[in-house]
Amino acid sequence: MWREEAPPALDAVHEILGSHERDPGELLQVLIKVQHCYHYVPDGAVALIAEHLRVTRAHVRGVTGFYSFLSDHYLGEYVVYCSDNITDRMQGSTGLATYLCNRLNVKLGDTRADGRVSVHYTSCTGLCDQGPAALVNGLAVTRLTRLRMDLIAELINKRAPLGTWPSELFLVEDNFRRSDVMFRRSFEPGAALQAAMRRGGDDTLRDIQHEEAVDPSSGHAWRRGADETLKELYRSDLRGRGGAGFKAAIKWETCRDISAPERYVVCNADEGEPGTFKDRVLLTTYTDMVFEGMTVCGYVVGATRGILYIRQEYWYLKSHLEEVIARRRDANLLGRNILGTGFAFDIDIHWGAGAYIAGMETALIESIEGRRAKPRKRWPLPVVAGLNRRPTVVNNVETFAAAAMIALKGGAWFAGHGTAHSAGTKLFCVSGDCERPGIYEYPFGVSVREVLRDCGGLDAQAVQVSGPSGVTITRIEFDRNLAFEDLSTVGTFMIFGPQRDLFDVVCNFTHFFRHESCGLCTPCRVGTSLLANLVDKVAAGKGSPMDIAEVERISQLLKTTAHCGLGQTAPNHLIDSLLKFRAEWDKRMVTTDFVPAFDLDAALHEARQLTGRDDALAHL
Repeated sequence: MWREEAPPALDAVHEILGSHERDPGELLQVLIKVQHCYHYVPDGAVALIAEHLRVTRAHVRGVTGFYSFLSDHYLGEYVVYCSDNITDRMQGSTGLATYLCNRLNVKLGDTRADGRVSVHYTSCTGLCDQGPAALVNGLAVTRLTRLRMDLIAELINKRAPLGTWPSELFLVEDNFRRSDVMFRRSFEPGAALQAAMRRGGDDTLRDIQHEEAVDPSSGHAWRRGADETLKELYRSDLRGRGGAGFKAAIKWETCRDISAPERYVVCNADEGEPGTFKDRVLLTTYTDMVFEGMTVCGYVVGATRGILYIRQEYWYLKSHLEEVIARRRDANLLGRNILGTGFAFDIDIHWGAGAYIAGMETALIESIEGRRAKPRKRWPLPVVAGLNRRPTVVNNVETFAAAAMIALKGGAWFAGHGTAHSAGTKLFCVSGDCERPGIYEYPFGVSVREVLRDCGGLDAQAVQVSGPSGVTITRIEFDRNLAFEDLSTVGTFMIFGPQRDLFDVVCNFTHFFRHESCGLCTPCRVGTSLLANLVDKVAAGKGSPMDIAEVERISQLLKTTAHCGLGQTAPNHLIDSLLKFRAEWDKRMVTTDFVPAFDLDAALHEARQLTGRDDALAHL
């Protein structure tokens, strides 16, 4: 283990603080910059940060300790995070992580004695379609093999700067396998804004819209404004693409109608659900569409500030996102006078620091305000009292992209696709045991079987829809439809072939929830830990029917008493597994009697050796 010999110089901390206002809400962003600079948050920096932002040192340390990618001890010149998502494990990530540690002569989770490197696990890197994957000093590395691990170990041991590493190591592909009406064509920056903000029979507006954008029966496409754009959103029947499916128009109108001195628009790009990666693709290739949807929302609700909250696993997109924002400002698509109308709206980027719970909208708002990402009470809702206790619209990346297309083409066009209760199209993140993992766009109502056929995964024994918190379906359910009225989904589609032991999936998901519980409420904090212990006991061959009964009891307790959606959905995979794949549990039962998970007598073995005793009284 590396030991710090002398405190580091803090010149960089002063420089970082000089670029931030004395606002406590800036705390997380400051800590992220300090972490990237020093590869930890030095003790000396804590006092400087606390003084500048007018918070306590305990608060700074508390926030540092909450997020996975922040550390109060030095992690090394090179910090490697290997993805521990189940789809990466299926591709050999565990063996590759061990192999890399051996090549670097470092224990997993430790910093090497010379301070050169540390290797860790992280829940999911959002690169499930091109894994096994890892992060090296925050930059994504894909398609890992032993040969690539050899190269990485060699470069680290030579202290080669990341800028000199072979570019193919950092290649991240979109893998957009199937597009439908939303993403079939490129998006013209400014087109949706012009459609939303201009009035009358404007020829320029007619030129920038496709013919199908016009609703012949209403003509609303030619007389837009904030009110008419909101009506188009209602006509579209757009429901949030983040999983809950709340109607976007109701959320926007509620925010607009609350009397307040200011309002906010927040784009939730913290897609921490293992197996989800559509935000990554949208923010890479359809960035303008997402930012335009945020701006249209600001125009409709009367907000002047938008915030993109993005998970740090996508740190490699930082320059790209900043360049797009700068270009849009130069083109008067962001800023003080958008399209010469006098409407002011701008977008800032806030980074997460490794917390799955931050994907929940109130926890995300807490994080933006510089605190630990712990969910607030359910009421009041963010549309009433969100960021800085002001009315706030929080939608995810795909929802804002859809809103931009609705502003451009009209609500009737959008509602003409999908089903009666699930309008439009949906992006699916397909990964696991299939020939063509990647992003697939379908109209709502597509069957699971059609997706499996298109991606080359028809021999699957099971599919996990909506990630670990979602639903496990079996072969007899493959004709079910992906829509709010049947299989509601955030878009995650993890495929498990006939060769997979589904109990390994259960173990991975259960440990994920134990790790990601924020600890706010006792049912989730304790319940996820107890479930993980019980699953481990069964995996070790010490399980009994009594343990399965306890899994069922704790699962129901979690679902009914947890404070937020994380705890309420954490047992879903366990319940589905016991219902649909009970044989995977039963074959691990070696006895019908209760077996203790902890052998107290065996635990005293070392004490007996140290004391030189092995008599009867030294045993239990």
